[in-house]
Amino acid sequence: MQIIAKLTGPTDMDFSALTLSAGVVALAEMGDKTQLLSLMLAARYPRQAMAIIAGIFIATIANHACAALLGHWLTTLVSPDVMRWILGLSFLGIGLWLLVPDHIDDAAGSKVADKALQVFLLTTGLFFLAEMGDKTQIATIALGARYEDVVSVTIGTTLGMMLANAPAVWIGQKFTKRMPIKWVHAIAAITFIAIGIATLIWA
Repeated sequence: MQIIAKLTGPTDMDFSALTLSAGVVALAEMGDKTQLLSLMLAARYPRQAMAIIAGIFIATIANHACAALLGHWLTTLVSPDVMRWILGLSFLGIGLWLLVPDHIDDAAGSKVADKALQVFLLTTGLFFLAEMGDKTQIATIALGARYEDVVSVTIGTTLGMMLANAPAVWIGQKFTKRMPIKWVHAIAAITFIAIGIATLIWA
């Protein structure tokens, strides 16, 4: 019930959790398979940008709310010292994972008509599944365990996903051509590794 209260009860917004969550997820999402999925869907359904963005939003907030709750729930099961090591190593692992390029299979071929509702449902389903076990979902679990404010973490990570994916929908492949993905991944990796080291040393 305490965990549910984190989502339903009145609480002050933790802006440090929100901004950190938004920043690291936005960086991690650059060049990720879900951003590539945004590009692919936008190219396939060029007249349904809003339906695609709405699908991304719904899938992300549902997926990341569950992930943040899972992270908070873990803090009730293990000691602070054990959690510190779990969190620190998780952030370090995510930082290293970011250095591995993502690939997306062109297996999402569909004969769905170019209609807003169908595109919305397609996008929601694809994004929810694509986020399962993805680095941004694992980052959300870690952030949910690091901060007690599940709402702020969920809003922050969702905002980060939208910041990374909405431009991909509207601008298309030109967005990634102008953005040096390797540099972005390097910055994101350094950020996660720094957070991991800080967690191990000072948390």
